[in-house]
Amino acid sequence: MCPRQDSNLRTRLRRAVLYPLSYGGPLLNVEKPTAWRGVVLHGLPSIGVEETITADGLRLAVYGDGDPGKPTLVLVHGFPDTARVWDPLVRQLADRFHVVRYDVRGVGGSQAPADEAGFRIEQLADDVLRVAEATGERVHLVGHDWGAVQGWRAVSERPELFASFTAISGPDLGHAGHWYRKNFPSRATVTQLARSWYMAFFRIPKLADLWFDSNGLALYRQNLGRGHEPRRITTRVLQIVPTRDRYVTPALAASAREWCGDLTERRAPAGHWVIQTHPEVVASWITEFVAES
Repeated sequence: MCPRQDSNLRTRLRRAVLYPLSYGGPLLNVEKPTAWRGVVLHGLPSIGVEETITADGLRLAVYGDGDPGKPTLVLVHGFPDTARVWDPLVRQLADRFHVVRYDVRGVGGSQAPADEAGFRIEQLADDVLRVAEATGERVHLVGHDWGAVQGWRAVSERPELFASFTAISGPDLGHAGHWYRKNFPSRATVTQLARSWYMAFFRIPKLADLWFDSNGLALYRQNLGRGHEPRRITTRVLQIVPTRDRYVTPALAASAREWCGDLTERRAPAGHWVIQTHPEVVASWITEFVAES
């Protein structure tokens, strides 16, 4: 099994400092890992095995649960997590789906690029596409936080690979930028900017690096402020909006509406890590949405 960043005390303390109210309580408690059930992706065992699948030659650690004969979900995590953040949700979904998840580049068991430019959204989205392609079928993509940000870009580039997309607490960079430009300085945009204070902190050279991993900080430094253009989304989208999320407001999440041809929204009275605090609810919504797709 690959080393897990979530089990590291330093990582848990980072989350406790940055996200004291969003997570909903047990920030320093890590559940005992359960056994992973192996599957095969194109003839390669996926459990704890790193395979070279990225465009720039990096090895990503890919993991699988459930029956490969059932519909495939690909789960993409955000910052500062690894694939283990999905554990509570996978326990709810593995008996219904073939669940594939991976450590994104630079964390957990996956390799990091040589420089920060390797964390640009173009490279991250290409990783999503390559993992999806490796399953050999159209997949149902699920992304949380930066995993959702990557997902929006991936489904806009290769919609034929995806039967559906579930976005949780992560907007498309282009949709968000357009929303800010169109509505600033409204109350909604000012409120969102106030909740995004940490993004400015992350971009301060050296200071933020004292607390947080440089690979995670590169997500913000390489992707914010680049003038991303909004893209039309033709894939069916389920957007799960935690109404108590202290970092992504419902108003920002709603920026996707005018760019999606088929969007369903579900709201949960939960914080940013709804995938861990309310896995039964999230799993039921994903299951229902996939069945309709």
